[in-house]
Formats: sequence, structure tokens, C-alpha cells
Amino acid sequence: MSLKVGIVGAGSIGCYVGGALILGGAEVHFLARPRMVDELAEHGLTISDFRGLRHHIAATSLNLHTEAAALAAMDCLIVTVKSADTDTVAAQLADVVAPQAAVVSLQNGIDNAERLCAALPGRRVLAGMIAFNVLHRGQGCFHAGTDGAIMVEQRGVLSQLGDYFSASGTPFEWQRDMRAVQWSKLLLNLNNPINALSGLPLKEELSQRAYRRCLALLQREALMAIRAAGIPLLRLTAVPPAWLPRLLVLPDGVFRRLAQPMLAMDPLARSSMWEDLQRGRRTEIDWLNGEVIRLADQQGTPAEANRRLVALVKAAEQGGRRDYRGEELLALLS
Repeated sequence: MSLKVGIVGAGSIGCYVGGALILGGAEVHFLARPRMVDELAEHGLTISDFRGLRHHIAATSLNLHTEAAALAAMDCLIVTVKSADTDTVAAQLADVVAPQAAVVSLQNGIDNAERLCAALPGRRVLAGMIAFNVLHRGQGCFHAGTDGAIMVEQRGVLSQLGDYFSASGTPFEWQRDMRAVQWSKLLLNLNNPINALSGLPLKEELSQRAYRRCLALLQREALMAIRAAGIPLLRLTAVPPAWLPRLLVLPDGVFRRLAQPMLAMDPLARSSMWEDLQRGRRTEIDWLNGEVIRLADQQGTPAEANRRLVALVKAAEQGGRRDYRGEELLALLS
């Protein structure tokens, strides 16, 4: 019998993950906003990646829902909503999640799994993280443009989950210390708002030293707070987390030679925050740079560059600039 999976919040990440699971033989049900249900019902679902994967699932083969009650019989619920919507979704699921079901948070930020756990007492809630970028290209098409794995907390349940991702070639890892994974990923995600404010594809933005110097500023503040809090970090790239700021500030030619894996991505890939601003949605800045600021305030360490960037993104949410040159942005953050 195939695994029955409910995708809670079928946006870019949810649709890609759901498509990959269908390719692996899982029975997937998508809980989405009416706009997304209409798009998938018209065009079906297509997932692709920068390695060459392309798979189309006909609309008639998709299980599409707009009400949480449709997910009552699932073996697993994968939550992919924005962090701002976690509490609302948890309340909707409280009377829906089957007692034996597992709930997996594949969301940005640090505390979403804890919030789900508090709202769903007695349920098995697993922290998770997705390390690659997915862009919604319209007409039911979702493209993974960067490298990385799906990582889920190892708790002795859903042992077969990783097998369902193998057909699509989606890397999957069980992790014992998800807090370390989440903070390590957050260090990399600090580039999301820089990319969103640059207006450039990720590869083009990261190829310019001025933008990388902005990221290095943010990461140095984050690393200072993380060290003060005694939080361990994991190597998610070829470079240890503590070395990232030093690598980023190298001249462009040297950086390209030493950091080729970091630039192994689709030339058109962009951050999810860029997509949020383009579509007029609230960003997750409070759960990315905001997490750094909260930790820094707790530990008594500085986070001024992160504060300034949060202000710029919030201005962009209200229609402000999203086309800063690297030198401009660096001057504003420094």
C-alpha cells in the first residue's frame, strides 16, 4: 500500500515536493488556495530541475482540495505554508490529523515545528528543511533551480519516506539535530532578501562581490549570535559555515574558482522572497533575518545590518525599491 501524503500549503515548495512524491508512487493530496487549485486543475502539475528532470502529471490524476477536512485519512502531512500562516494552519488541522499520522514541517525559519507541536498535542511532529530553491513558472510548472537535499528529523517514524523521493532524484537525508540544520540553512537563506532586493537571478547576484559582501555582513552577525548561544552548526555546502563570510568577500575570479558548487544552479533561479515581492505577498523576512535579530538581542550581540535589511524589505513589501545595485545595498547595510 502506497504512502498517503497530504501537502498542506501547495505553493512552490509544496507542489514540487508533492510532484516528486507522486513520481515515487505515493498517493498525494494537495491542500491549496482556490487560485492554485484552479491553475493545477487547468494545466496539471509539472516539476523540473536544473539537472534535467521534467515530469508532468495530468490534472485528472491530481487530488486537489481547498478544505483541511479532506486530509483526515493521511499517513503523513507535510506543511509547506509560509511561517506567518503556521498558527492558522495548525488550528485548521487540530481536528483533522489522524492519531497515527506524522506531521513534517518543511518551512523556513526555526520554530515552526515547535509551534505545530504545541497546537497538535499527541501528534508526531517532525522538523524538516528543504535546501534547494523552487520557482513557480506559471501554468502548473515548478522548477528546482539549485542543488540541495530535503532533510527531516530522525525520530523512528516514516522510515520509507526517503524512498519515495528517489524516483525524481531528489536528495533526502534523515538528521538527528535539526536545530543545527535549521540554523546552518538560515545562514545560507540570509541571501534571500539580498537577491529579492537586487532584482537579479541568484547566479548573477552571487557572482558580484558587492552583493556577496552584503551577505557576509549578515552572516558575521548571525555567526556571532549563534556562537554566543552555543548552537552547533553543520556543513551544508563544501565550505564550513564559519568560513563562509571569508569566502564571500574574495574577488570575483577567485570566488568563482573556489566556490563552483555554490554557483551550480539554473541561470534563471531566484529566491522565494523575490517571488513573494513580485506577487505582492508578505515575505518571510521576520523568520529569516528576524530570527538573527531575536537571537542577537537575547545574546547581547550586534545585528544592525540585519535590522537595516529587514527595514528595506518591509519597504519593498509596500512598493519600495527592488533593484538595488550591490554597492548601494552595501552602503545602506554597512
